[in-house]
Amino acid sequence: MRKLLSISMIAMLGFLPFAGKAQDITLSYYLPDSVQYNPAIPKPKDIIYHEPGEWHVTHDRLVNYMKALAAAAPDRIKLETMGFSYEQRPQVLLIITSPKNHRNLEAIRQQHVQLTDPSKSASLNTNDMPIVVYVGHSIHGNEPSGANAALLSAYYLAAGQGPKVEELLDNVVVLFDPSFNPDGLQRFSTWVNQHKSKNLVTDPNSREFNEVWPGGRFNHYWFDLNRDWLPAVHVESQNRLGWFHAWKPNILTDHHEQGSNASFFFQPGVPSRVNPLTPAKNQELTAKLGKFHAAYLDRIGSLYFTKESYDDFYYGKGSTYPDVQGCIGILFEQGSSRGHAQQTINGVLRFPFTIRNQFVTTLSTLEGAKALRKEFLDYQRDFYKSAVSEAATAPVKGYVFGDAEDPVRSAIFAEMLLRHQIEVYSLNNDMSADGYKFEKGKAYLVPANQPQTRLIHGIFDKTLTYKDSLFYDITAWTMPLAFGLPYAELDAAKIASAQRGARITTAEAPKGKITGGSSNYAYLFPWDGFYAPRALYELQEAGILTKVSTTNFEIETGNGPKQFHYGTIIVPVGLQRITSQQLAGIMQSIAEKNGLEITAVNTGNVISGSDLGSGKMAPVSQPRIAMLTGTGVSATDAGEIWHLLDQRFNIPATHLEIPMFNRIDLNKYNTIIMPPGNYNDLNKDKLKSWVQGGGTLILTEEAVQWAANNGLTTVSFKKAKEDTLKSGAYAEREFRDGAQRMAGAIFRASVDLSHPLAYGYHHPTVDLFKSNGVFPEKNKNPYATPYVYGNKPLQSGFITRENYELLKNSGAVLVNSSGTGRIISIADNPVFRAYWLGGTKLFLNAIFFGRNIDAAAARNE
Repeated sequence: MRKLLSISMIAMLGFLPFAGKAQDITLSYYLPDSVQYNPAIPKPKDIIYHEPGEWHVTHDRLVNYMKALAAAAPDRIKLETMGFSYEQRPQVLLIITSPKNHRNLEAIRQQHVQLTDPSKSASLNTNDMPIVVYVGHSIHGNEPSGANAALLSAYYLAAGQGPKVEELLDNVVVLFDPSFNPDGLQRFSTWVNQHKSKNLVTDPNSREFNEVWPGGRFNHYWFDLNRDWLPAVHVESQNRLGWFHAWKPNILTDHHEQGSNASFFFQPGVPSRVNPLTPAKNQELTAKLGKFHAAYLDRIGSLYFTKESYDDFYYGKGSTYPDVQGCIGILFEQGSSRGHAQQTINGVLRFPFTIRNQFVTTLSTLEGAKALRKEFLDYQRDFYKSAVSEAATAPVKGYVFGDAEDPVRSAIFAEMLLRHQIEVYSLNNDMSADGYKFEKGKAYLVPANQPQTRLIHGIFDKTLTYKDSLFYDITAWTMPLAFGLPYAELDAAKIASAQRGARITTAEAPKGKITGGSSNYAYLFPWDGFYAPRALYELQEAGILTKVSTTNFEIETGNGPKQFHYGTIIVPVGLQRITSQQLAGIMQSIAEKNGLEITAVNTGNVISGSDLGSGKMAPVSQPRIAMLTGTGVSATDAGEIWHLLDQRFNIPATHLEIPMFNRIDLNKYNTIIMPPGNYNDLNKDKLKSWVQGGGTLILTEEAVQWAANNGLTTVSFKKAKEDTLKSGAYAEREFRDGAQRMAGAIFRASVDLSHPLAYGYHHPTVDLFKSNGVFPEKNKNPYATPYVYGNKPLQSGFITRENYELLKNSGAVLVNSSGTGRIISIADNPVFRAYWLGGTKLFLNAIFFGRNIDAAAARNE
C-alpha cells in the first residue's frame, strides 16, 4: 500500500519512472472536478485535434480554438484582433466576463480607466466595480506551457458553470492573451512536434530538446519580446500596449518557463531588487496574491519557490512594466520540459504537468483577484493620486528634449512616450538648459506633474545608487541617452520659462524637401538626419553615383551661403546616367520619404573649404553586406542588426552561417559583420585574406576579442588584477562573482567628430551601452581610436569598482588596417535592443564609410 501511494503521488506530480510510455491525457487531469461544464462549448480536442499536452499546440490551432470559444459563448467572450505579428499571425485578445458585464462593457472600461485619472477618480465607487486582470502567455515561444495552458483556462472560463464561476465572472473582467509571441510559438511547436516519438524519448541530449538556431524563444527578428515592453520597438509590443492602456488592468500575469531542473516560481522576487519607483504597497499586494498561488499549488502537491533569483527592477519586462502603471505584474516560471517529457534531477518532467501548474496559477490569480478586488482597485486609484502629489513637491518639474539637426529621431522618441499614455507638448520658444539649446518647433516638453510621472522618471532619470549588486536584467536604460538626444531636467524656474505649446497626439517629423529648386550641378544633404543612410542606399540602389565630404565647407545656395559638415552626401548631376529631370524627381522623393532637407546647388566653387570636385569629396561604395549567423552566434545581437538594416533602413544583408562562409566565394561582399559569438569553426585564414583584399570587417562586443586572439587585429585588452581575497564564506561566492558580471550600464565616449566613423554627430560625446567584459587598450596610433572612454564615463547603471577601472580610458571603437581592408572593432553594442538609436549612426558609418578611412590612420603603430 505504501508503495502504491508513493507511485500515485509521483504520478500526481507528473514525475513518472516509466519514462518511455506516454500518459493517457484527458481534461480530468487538469480541470477542477467541483465545476460542471457546458456541453455546448467545444473542448480543446474538438478544434485542435489532440488533448492539451499530448502535442504542442501550434499558433494557428490555438487561435482557431479561441475563435471557436468566442463563437460558442458570445455572452461571455468577445474576441478582438489586436494586430498582426511580423509573419502576419493574428494577435488575438479574448475579453471574458459575465453576460451582465458584457452588456455594459464599454461603460465598465471607461469607468475603470478613470481610476488612473486623479481629476476623476475620487468620485468613483469601487465597491461594485469589476477588477480587470490581463492573463498573458508565453512571450518566449519555447516556453510553451503557458500558451498550452491557455486552452484550458479559456475553456474553463467559457464552459464552467455554477455559482463559483458566475461569481468570478461577475467580479472580474479577464483580458486573455493566449500567445504574446505568435511567430516564436509556431516555430517552437513545429520543432518539438516533428521530433516527438510514439515512445517518448526523455534523454536531454535528444534533438527534440535542442532546437536549431535561433530557436523559438524569439520573435521573427530574433528579439526577446519580454524586454520590449518599455521601448516597444516591435509590432507585437505596440499592438499589445494599445490594449493594455485601453483597459489599465489591475493585475497582469506573465507565464514563463525556467530550467528543467527547477520547480515553479511566483512573485514576489528578490526584495532588494525592486525598482525604487515602485511603491511598497505593490509588493504587499503581490505577497497577498502569492498566498493564493501557494494554496492552489499545495493542493495538487507542486513544489515552488519565491523571493529568489528573479527581480522587479527593469521596467521593460512584462512582469515589471505593470508595476509602474498602478498594476501588479506577476511572473510565473515553470520548470520546462522543453519537449514532451524530459529526464531531470527530479525524475521525468512531463509536458502535461508543466501545463497544469500554469493553469492552476491562472485560477489562483483569478480567485485572488476576486477576493482582493476592492484592495487592488483602491491601490490603483491611490497609485496615481500619490504620484501626482509627489510630482508637485519634487524638484524636477519636467523634461525638455529634441535634436534640431535630427527631428526624425526626436519624433521617434516622442512617439514612444505617447504609446505609454505620457503627455507630451511642443516647445513654443527657444531655450537653453544643461548646456544644450532647444529650438522652438524642434523640441518637446514633458511636464512631470501628470499621472504617468513615475514612468516618466523611469524613462528619463539616471540611476547610480543600488541596494543590490546582482541583477536579472540590465541596470540602466535612460531612454534619451539611448536615443542620443539632447535633453535636460527642468526645475520650477525652467519649466515656467518654457512656453508649452499644444499637446501632441502623434509625433510626425517634418516632411523633407528640396531647397533651391532643381539643379544641373549637384544636390547636397547632411548626414545628420536619422534616415540619411536609408536615403543614400536608395540612391545607390538606383544606380546614382554618390560622394561624401571628408571636410567642412561653405557654399552659395539659392538662399544664401550655407555651411555643410563632415559626412555631407553629394550627388553630382553631370556624372549620372540619367537626365537632370529624372534625377530631380528621384531627389524630391528621397527627401520626402526620409525627412531630409536636400539643397540644390548650381556651382562647385565653395566659399570656404574644398570645392565639390576636390579629392576631399570621396566616392561612397554601395555596401554589399553579409552577417555571420547560426550556431554559436548571439541571436539577439544578430537580430538587432537585422532589424536595424531591414526595418529602419531598407538595407538587405545576407545571413551567412559558418559552414556556408567556409565554402563560398566571398568576393560578392564588401562588408562582413560579426556579432558576438563562437567562431572556432570559422575559416580564419579565408576571412583574413578577404579583409586584406579590401573588405570591411565590423566586429561587436566579444567578437572584438575573438579577432584579436586569432591574429586579425593587434588590439590588446585591459585585464583585471588577480583576486587577492583570501577568505570568504562559501555562501557568498554567488554574490561576489555575480556582481562582476556586466549586466548592462550606460557610458559616455569622447568622439573625434572629423573621423568617418563619427559623421553625422554634432556633440563631442556619444552614450553607448555596455554589457560585456571587453575593455580594449587604446591603439598606439591616436587616429585609430576615434571613440574613447575617459576618466568618468559612467552615465547611468551599476558597475563594480574593478570593472570601472578597466573601462576608464579604454577604447570604445578602434580601427585597424589589414592589407587594403579595414577592421572596425566596436567593443560595445551600438544598436542594443533596437532602441539604442544614439549608436545607430556609428554602426551605419562603419558600413558606408569604413572603406573611406585613411590607411595611415588605421595602423596600430
